[in-house]
Parts: sequence; C-alpha cells; structure tokens
Amino acid sequence: MAESMTSNQDLFMCPICLDILRDPVTIPCGHNYCMDCIKGCLDQEDQKGVYSCPQCRHTFTTRPVLYKNNVFAELVEQYRKTRSQAVVPAPVVSVAGPGEVECDICTGRKLRAVKSCLDCLLSYCETHYKAHNDLNPGRKHKVVDATGQLQERICTQHEKPLEIFCRTDQTCVCFLCMVDDHKGHDTVSASAGRKEKQTHLGGTQRKFQQRIQEREKALQELRKAVETLKSSAQTAVEDSDRIFTEMIRSIERRHSEVKELIRAKEKTEVSRAEGLLKQLEQEIAELKRRDAELEQLSHTEDHIHYLKTYKSVSDLPESKDFKSNQALSFEAVNESVSTLKGQLEDFYKDEFIKISSAVNEVQVILPSEPTTRGEFLQYSCHFTLDPNTVHRYLQLSEGNRRVEKGNILQSYPDHPERFNTLYEVLCREGVSARCYWEIERSGEWVNIAVSYKSISRKGHSAEHGFGGNDQSWRLRLTSSSSSFWHNNEETKLPLVSSSRIGVYVDHRAGTLAFYGVSDTMTLLHRVQTTFTHTLYPGFWLDHSSSVKLL
Repeated sequence: MAESMTSNQDLFMCPICLDILRDPVTIPCGHNYCMDCIKGCLDQEDQKGVYSCPQCRHTFTTRPVLYKNNVFAELVEQYRKTRSQAVVPAPVVSVAGPGEVECDICTGRKLRAVKSCLDCLLSYCETHYKAHNDLNPGRKHKVVDATGQLQERICTQHEKPLEIFCRTDQTCVCFLCMVDDHKGHDTVSASAGRKEKQTHLGGTQRKFQQRIQEREKALQELRKAVETLKSSAQTAVEDSDRIFTEMIRSIERRHSEVKELIRAKEKTEVSRAEGLLKQLEQEIAELKRRDAELEQLSHTEDHIHYLKTYKSVSDLPESKDFKSNQALSFEAVNESVSTLKGQLEDFYKDEFIKISSAVNEVQVILPSEPTTRGEFLQYSCHFTLDPNTVHRYLQLSEGNRRVEKGNILQSYPDHPERFNTLYEVLCREGVSARCYWEIERSGEWVNIAVSYKSISRKGHSAEHGFGGNDQSWRLRLTSSSSSFWHNNEETKLPLVSSSRIGVYVDHRAGTLAFYGVSDTMTLLHRVQTTFTHTLYPGFWLDHSSSVKLL
C-alpha cells in the first residue's frame, strides 16, 4: 500500500499550493484542495457571482459549501507518514519571471507556464499540466507552448471561448453572442472563417509587398532628393556669391570710372581756369601801368609832350570777354548717380520677388497623393483628341472626345504629326503638373498611355508604339490579359475587368498611376520615375475597340 501511495503521490498534492493537502475538502466536481487554498480562490470569485474549479473550470451558480473530507484526510495522513520514511526528491520549480507566461492555476507564487490549452483557455506549469492531462485522459485538448494571448480568445462580455466568426460584422464571437447580439447574422466556425480569409491572404500579401517596395523606393528617392536639394542649395549659394561678387566688383569699377572722369574733368577745367587767371592778372597789370602813365601825363605842363604821348597811352589794350556762366559744380553728376541708385534698388526689388518665388517653389516633400475618387477629381483635367495625330483607321466623334477603331479609312489631311502605321492618337492638351482623367473603354484591345510629344509616328514595330520606348508608358488591357509596358519591357498584371479607368499624373513628383474606377479606387499599377518633358495622354486601339474621355 505504501508503494501505491508513493506512485500516486499527485493525488495527495493540492493543485493550488502544490504541497501535501491540509484539511482536504472535495468540491462538487470531485477535485480535492486544501481548505484554506480553495477558500481563498472562492473568496476572489465572490465579486463575479460565478464560482469555478481552478482545475476543470466547472462553474457553480452558488458557492460550494466546504466540508473536510475525513476519509481522504486519513489517507493523506498515511501518505504523509509514508513520505517521511521515504526520501522523495523535491520537484524542480521555476518561478515565472518578467515577460514570461504565468501558470493560471498556481496561487501565491506563480510558476512559469510551459503549456497553454486552447480548449480550457488556461496556461499550466509542469505540475498542473500533468494534472490537466490526468483529468482529461480520453479527451484530445489542443495544447500549444505557453502563450500570453489566451485572453484574446475569451469573449469579454460572456467570458466564453470565441469559437464563431460573424461574417456580417467581421468579428469573432462566442455561442452566447451568436444567439444574442448576432442573432440572424451570417456565421461560420472560426476554422471556416480562417479558411475563407486564407484564400485572400496571398493577394493581401502581394499588396503589402507592393506597398513596401513603393515606400522603400519612395524612401530612397526622398533621400536622393534631400541630397540633391542640399547640393543644389550649396551650388545656388556659391553661384549667388559669385554673381553678387561680380556685381559688386562691376559697381566698384563703375564707381572708379566715375571718380576718374570727375577728377579728369576737374584737372582739365582747373588747368584752363589757371591759364585764364594768369592772362587776367597780366591784363590787370598792363591796365594799371597805363593808368599810372595817364595819371602822370595829366600832371605834365609840356603841351607838346602831352599831345604826342596821349595817343599811345590812352588806347585800351585788346581784352577777352571772361564770363562765369558755365556750370561750376558736379551737382548734375550727383543727381545722375542718385537716379542710378534708385533704379538699381527698384530693379533689385522686382528681381528679388522673382528670386523669392523661385526659392519658395523648391520642395522636397510633395503634397500627399489622393486616395478617394473625390480627392482625385479635384485634379480633373479636360482633354480632347488631336485630329492632327490620329491614324486614318481611327474615327473621332463626340467633339473629339471619343475614338473608335474602324475598317474604313478616314479622310484626314496629311500632317507631319499623324500616326501612319500604328492605330494611335494623342491628345491635344499636355500634362506638366498634377492631373487626373477618366476614360470608358469597350472592345477587346485597348491601350491607355501617356507619352512625350517627340515619340515616333512612322515605325511599324512595337518599339515605335506606346510603351515600346523610353518616351512613353502604357496600360494594355485585353479580354484575356492585362499588363504594363515601358521601354519595351512588360509587367504582367491581374486581369482588369473594370470598364472605367482613371489615370493620375503628378509630373513634378514623377508619379503615374492607373486605377479601376467603381465605388472605390482600385490601384492597377503605379510608376515612380522622372518626367523630363510634358506628357500627353494617348490611346492605341485595335479589334473594333473604342475609348471615350469622360
């Protein structure tokens, strides 16, 4: 009997304190606990009003009355005595550390859980996991490595397992939710719901991967743009320094020239004036001499001498008429220089406004791309098909807003811009900013393109058509396939069923995107590049297909 007790020692251990039972009690579901251990658990559940067994989670509407199981107590006492005689190695326990999953059964010191049961929605340490398996010998419970996400599988309203998927509300519910708040909804089992979602996982992953690639490319381009901006800014600063330095030197040279001109004029006029001064001084001296002679002559008493001398001293010497009515200052020069200063300042103000405008146009982060049709329509542009470019087997109608591939040659006049070989046409208006337009397509073979105006019009090969070169981009839509072409390289796309296609271009950002238009905008393909010239919408048709600009 002692050997039997030793081999079944777990029967005498309390699942809560993991020690030998003290004052063992048996609750209605048949499990045994220490009187104090189970009492503590039931005290914690008084607030809920529902009581459960810590092991099997069986619930009781009323709190179980606890009585000591005297028969089992005697067996426990016998086991205790037998155990004291035999050396039983103490089990190795591991207390749950920070971030580790705790055992839901342990009370007091929580041991680290090793397994989680997806049926019981509980996590167990090694000891309680063994007890769990002993309690469910014939039932196959789904067990996984210990996880802290079990609470996500429990209904917060009814505290029951989430086993149903409501298609109507796209959420997981329990059985009570299904007959209550979700009554009459389209529901399936969680596994069936998972299987349905799994079928769409590949497509969703592809969208995520495409978005990741787009964002990584955008990240690289933004980094490149920042470096380009820094380099361009540095170049602009250096160029402006050089140009302003040259302007300052030029002004300084002009300043020196004006000063030299003034000094040269000053020297010339002063020299001329000094010559005139000398002449005036000489003339004054001569006049004074003759005046003195006349004064002396007036006092002579010799009449003959007076008469002979009078004529020679009384004639005035020849003299130049000196007038000082010329400009005697450089005030006019000052006025001219002041006028030049004012004109330069006015010119600088006007040019600085232009410079500021050019600087403000520089942006690294461009406005966000629209997502809804309403946002796209804010950039709506009006286009008409160009009769000078349309192939003669293409028929224009509805004010050059619709084109159809026919079998009758149209009588279009000769024009150097006309497509003569491939059934193509360009629009008259170009795109050099943000622009959005929609088309309605019909027929089996339609190509929607954007192109530089310089694209070839005469070649027969695909390289001369839209998407066959580096000057154009096209979305190819047929009844059996869809693809995107640029520089004669193909990118296969899922089959496009939408008859209405939206095209979005942000010329400055280098963005080209095609959308299927319905109640929502479905991205078909997106290109991120650099546009060097104005883009023109174009179409390439065949097999009696048609396109209408909306």
